[in-house]
Amino acid sequence: QVQLVESGGGLVQAGGSVRLSCAASGNIFSIDIMGWYRQAPGKQRELVASSTRSGGTNSADSVKGRFTISRDNAKNTVYLQMNSLKPEDTATYYCNARTTWGASSWGQGTQVTVSS
Repeated sequence: QVQLVESGGGLVQAGGSVRLSCAASGNIFSIDIMGWYRQAPGKQRELVASSTRSGGTNSADSVKGRFTISRDNAKNTVYLQMNSLKPEDTATYYCNARTTWGASSWGQGTQVTVSS
């Protein structure tokens, strides 16, 4: 019903910056909350940051002050600006969209690798 495509991942040195993008298509008018999750090998998927359609945001303590989520409703796109990257930020990052009735859609994931 909702399709999500992430882009922007790659290899970056510690202290560097990366900007992820997630474009939504399909039943975009059903989307309520959008967010970014990440999953490192052997670890559980965790919420990084989320954004409501009206612009309210929330983020994990581990990324506060470094990562910023933003949303462009006209483009049906959510972004994650990641600054001051650390090796522990290495993970597959997934875009998520939740509908007004609670169903979730996931992107394919984009790999972010931070080297020391």
